[in-house]
Amino acid sequence: MILKDAFDYSYSYLLNHNIDEAEFKALCLVCSLAELKNSQYGLCRNNDYPFEALDEKLNLLTEGDPLQYVIGKWDFYESEFCVGRGVLIPRPETEELVQLAVNFASMCSAPVVYDLCSGSGCIGVSIAKAVPSSKVFCVEKSEIAFDYLQKNITLCGNATAVSGDVFNPKPFLDNAPAADIIVSNPPYIKTSDIDNLQPEVQKEPAMALDGGEDGLLFYREIIKNFSDSLTKGGRILFEIGNEQGNDVFNLLDTAGFADVSVIKDIYGNDRIVTAVKK
Repeated sequence: MILKDAFDYSYSYLLNHNIDEAEFKALCLVCSLAELKNSQYGLCRNNDYPFEALDEKLNLLTEGDPLQYVIGKWDFYESEFCVGRGVLIPRPETEELVQLAVNFASMCSAPVVYDLCSGSGCIGVSIAKAVPSSKVFCVEKSEIAFDYLQKNITLCGNATAVSGDVFNPKPFLDNAPAADIIVSNPPYIKTSDIDNLQPEVQKEPAMALDGGEDGLLFYREIIKNFSDSLTKGGRILFEIGNEQGNDVFNLLDTAGFADVSVIKDIYGNDRIVTAVKK
């Protein structure tokens, strides 16, 4: 089967099953199976490729599996990360958190970075690659997500995968150097809102989404448990839900941090809160 036939077949199949973004998903799927970038489709559309797994993967899409899980990888920042069931899917808004962390890390000579609730490692690994002088610790509790983290961390040599829990950080902190930067995209969705998420999002692991009754549980724990491990003048950066700016601002302000600020993403929503350790 040539690439164009595979795309036409996939596009029609997904349309007939009322799948959103059918054209985009068909393109991503067939190019992934052909081990091509989407941008190479035009040049390679008449080339023959083996597509033995095509029907199986199309069926997964019609069953509601996220595209990223079906193809098993996803582009984020400047790298491609392995993803699958049991790990949070990297999102473009999070690239803005990475860029801000990279900017701060680049101002340090040899920064130590904690990436807490690391998941796939997309944040920590991206920072490590962008700032070769850094030493990044990617801390993740989920055993399934940790497997993906270990795969992705091979993309760089200055990041370490740590099996750890932000609610019980002592085993990690007892052996870790103080951090110049703490960055985290923790679970922040209210427990009561989980069942109202889009069907594809509900396929992602609940432990990577559920932020407790008010969505702020992990922010409180990270501030309580890790503030003393941040160097004076060090930065903390959180990704937040678009209605959590004031709440997370107040948590950091009450904890004694300076220069607390809420930053909007490319869509105009509150997305990042950053602060400085006095």
